[in-house]
This record gives sequence, structure tokens and C-alpha cells, in this order.
Amino acid sequence: MTLREVVQRVVTLVGECLALEPEVRADAAREGRVLVAGVLHLSTGGLAQRMLVEPGLRPGEADAIEQALHRRLRGEPLAYAVGHAAFRELVLQVDQRVLIPRPETELVVEAALRVTAGRPGGMAVDIGTGSGAIALALATEGRFDQVLATDVSADALAVARANAERLLRPSHPPVELRHGADLAPLGTVKARVIVSNPPYIAYDEAAALPASVRDWEPPVALFAAQGGLARYEVLVHGARRHLEGGGWLVLELDANRAAPVAAMAAAAGYEQVQVAQDLAGRDRVLLAQSPVA
Repeated sequence: MTLREVVQRVVTLVGECLALEPEVRADAAREGRVLVAGVLHLSTGGLAQRMLVEPGLRPGEADAIEQALHRRLRGEPLAYAVGHAAFRELVLQVDQRVLIPRPETELVVEAALRVTAGRPGGMAVDIGTGSGAIALALATEGRFDQVLATDVSADALAVARANAERLLRPSHPPVELRHGADLAPLGTVKARVIVSNPPYIAYDEAAALPASVRDWEPPVALFAAQGGLARYEVLVHGARRHLEGGGWLVLELDANRAAPVAAMAAAAGYEQVQVAQDLAGRDRVLLAQSPVA
């Protein structure tokens, strides 16, 4: 088969798969092309160019595409099926040990970079790093002296470590990975910014999630007690001990919990508490500044 024929077959089969998974509401033709492009480590534009200039398949490519297609057809999320996901300027290796990085979290990094842009240096901390998405974006795009990333899952840290080894260059600040829950691994660290995309889905909301999320992504990265607020409670009240005066806490929010988390931050004594919205107008990012001593 030619590459074009392979793409068409994948598009057809993925379309049949998505017809059985209506909550995804995906464009089957686009997803099929993304799957093939991802396996071949190309953009979709690069795939179109490849089909024109090199219509044949290289050794091993047909098998790799078939394996990824099989994984997607049995319900595995696209990023897991191809083994990687784009996040800002990075391409991260991902599998079922970590949450799939999402565009909304890119806005969290953008907010953290914005509030720290005027004062370079210092420490940036990522709590619950998963694949390393936030920590590695801060290291490669920010101007920090060091980045510290933590996770309660040793398996997730193994994924983050592999991504760090592959993506970091000598010009980037060092990224240290520590194992432990929430803020416990920080010790006596004082940070310029603490960033996190914590689990915030209530356990009784699991049934409403798409199957591609509920049945595949790690529960420890999705669900939290107290109606989804438990991890926010820990981070908001504990982060002040680890922030420099004038340092920032930046958290990804679920729109349904934005108001109580913002109120929690204000009650905890933070200043300039604000909630930023995503491109769809949903409350998405909490920013709160530690008082200057």
C-alpha cells in the first residue's frame, strides 16, 4: 500500500470508531491524519508533503501505524496510541502513567511566565508534574535559575525524567525531580512561582467523563476528595510557606470551582487574587501573590 492508501484506511477506520464514541465529537478525517503523522513524527502538513514527494512507506512504518491504529480503535486516547503529545513548544512522550497534556494547561504556563517576566532568576516549582509538561515548559521558555518538579507517582516521574533527558539543553536551567505528595517534597525551598494543574474532578463526576478519559488516564491525576477541592486546599494553604515575598501561586482551575478557590486564596492572605479565562471564556487559571514581607 502507498502512504496515501494507508492514510485513507486509517481515516475510514477511525471514523467508524468515533461514530461509536460520540462524546469525542472529533473530526475523523483530521484525527486519522494526526494519528499517521504522529507515528511518523511529522506535522499534518509534513504528512501531506511526504505523500507527494515520497508516496511509499519506509521499513517498519506500516507496522507502527497498524499498532497505533489498533490501540486507538480499542478506545485508547490518540496521544497514548501514538506515544507523544504536543505542549507549547515541546513534544512530550506520554503513556498511561501520566495525564495527557492539554491546551488549557498551556495557558497556566503562559500566566506563570507573564507574572514572573519582570524579575528573572529564582526557583520555579511544578506540583504534580506528570509528564513534566509544565516544568519543562517553564525551564525552556522562562528565565529561572532552577525548576523543581514533584509528583506522588514514581511512574509519572519516570516519564518526566525521560522527557527532561531528551528535551533539556545545557543552556536551560536544571530541572530537579522529587517524589512525594503535594508540597511535602519541597523541604525548605523558597520559590518565585509555584504552579500546578492539580486533580480537581469530584469522584461522583466520574460517570460523566468521556470514556477515553475515565477509562485510560491515571485516576490519581484526575480525582480529588471534598467535591474536587481537596488538593486546592492543600496547595493554597501550604504554598505561602514556600513562596518568596511577592512570589506567585498559579493553579489550573475547573470553571465550576473557580469561585471557591479564589475565595480560599483571598482568605489565606494572598494579594492580587485573580482568575484568568481560557479562549472559550471559561474561568481557567488562578493567580495569587504572596505578600511582600
